[in-house]
Amino acid sequence: MSSSSTTTPSTLLRSYGWDTGWEAEFAPYAERGLLPGRVVRVDRGQCDVVTAEGVVRADTAFVTPHDPLRVVCTGDWAAVDPAGGIPRYVRAYLPRRTAFVRSTSSKRSDGQILAANVDHAIVAVSLAAELDLGRVERFLALAWESGAQPLVVLTKADLVPDAAGLAHLVHDVETSSPGVPVLTVSAATGEGVEALRDLVADGTSVLLGVSGTGKSTLANTLLGTDAMAVQAIRDVDGKGRHTTTTRNLLALPGGGVLIDTPGLRGVGLWDAGTGVGQVFSEIEELAASCRFHDCAHGAEPGCAVTAAVEDGTLPERRLESYRKLLRENQYIVAKTDARVRAELRRDWKRKGAEGRAALQVKRGGRLL
Repeated sequence: MSSSSTTTPSTLLRSYGWDTGWEAEFAPYAERGLLPGRVVRVDRGQCDVVTAEGVVRADTAFVTPHDPLRVVCTGDWAAVDPAGGIPRYVRAYLPRRTAFVRSTSSKRSDGQILAANVDHAIVAVSLAAELDLGRVERFLALAWESGAQPLVVLTKADLVPDAAGLAHLVHDVETSSPGVPVLTVSAATGEGVEALRDLVADGTSVLLGVSGTGKSTLANTLLGTDAMAVQAIRDVDGKGRHTTTTRNLLALPGGGVLIDTPGLRGVGLWDAGTGVGQVFSEIEELAASCRFHDCAHGAEPGCAVTAAVEDGTLPERRLESYRKLLRENQYIVAKTDARVRAELRRDWKRKGAEGRAALQVKRGGRLL
């Protein structure tokens, strides 16, 4: 078949993750003469799409619904107008295999999709700052929920002065990341870079983390070029500046595709109950042995979770983080699910009645 065929993309397109599965999904659009392409960047109603003919600029007016979770985003596979039209439009995008979604910081708590069709979610954590294990758990909950395989990368390992201290930090992160690989990396010395390159060589990876974790430096190291702008962290407080302002999808020379994201100030959960359960899998396993199936792991008798905290096998910090993320996720889900809202109201009424009854007993049975 000729190189102009819409059903046989070039080697360029395959290097961005095109496979037989995507080809089958695209078949109806190919019959309409549309071109397949992957969205590498989105910006104000337009996007850059890599196609068999190279990177083209396309308008997203036809794929901009009211639902923010259905707008086109970096990583999507799109159906684009053939050459000749001005402007060219993205007519549709293929169903996503995975999607990384967070809650926005707005009072409405809308969902925001950050990246689509991701195989590996790399959570970058800087060892140049104090570890925030709760934030790591939050990122991992969203990563698991997305359908991608999480990976924690501890950056700037060369700034930890001794091996014992580094081992202690790695242990703390591993304890907070059951079932997730933890890799120490230094872009300055090259430590861990080849291991990371091997991990991301197959499929699409997204780099996640707050500003100052070295995501752009890590991206440049994997790319072998200074494609992403880098700034030093602020001396006054050790925090990073936002150097990456858009989500960019880049083909890696050693294979695989990388999406670099801006530093995320807020990482709100968005219907991530399954992800929370996977991050705290040891707590959920313990909960199966509680006396009551609806145990809240508080003052209930026969609670296997609180017993594990008391005997030291479960860190109390883990339980508190678990409770916090569950409450937050339940609140977010309740805003869009009438059934969950009703269950919450019933729970609040029950707890209120129990509280009033306890207070009545405390006051000698006198009615309030």
